[in-house]
Amino acid sequence: MTTASGLWGSYSGQQVTCIACGETLAREDAREYDTQGDRWTREGKTFEYLCKPCDREYCNQDREGLETTLVAADAGRTDRKTFLRQFCELTTDDESHD
Repeated sequence: MTTASGLWGSYSGQQVTCIACGETLAREDAREYDTQGDRWTREGKTFEYLCKPCDREYCNQDREGLETTLVAADAGRTDRKTFLRQFCELTTDDESHD
C-alpha cells in the first residue's frame, strides 16, 4: 500500500510558517499556497503555507490581483505592522476606484 507520505515525500517533523499570520506549525498541519494558483502541478515548484484557520478565512476571498498586491506591500520583506499598513492602503485605494 502506498501512503500519502510515500507519494509526496515525508513531512514528518518539518516546520513551516503561515504567510498570513506568521505562526510556525508542523507541515502536516498546514495548507499549501501556490502563487500560481495551481497546487496540483508540482514539478519544480516550492510552496508557501497557510495555517488551517487562515486558509479557511482567506481562501474563499476573491484572489484576483492578490499576488501583485502582496508584492507591492512588501510581503515577506518587511515587518508585520508595516506590511499590514501598506496592504490596507493598497486595498483601500483599489476599492475607492471601483
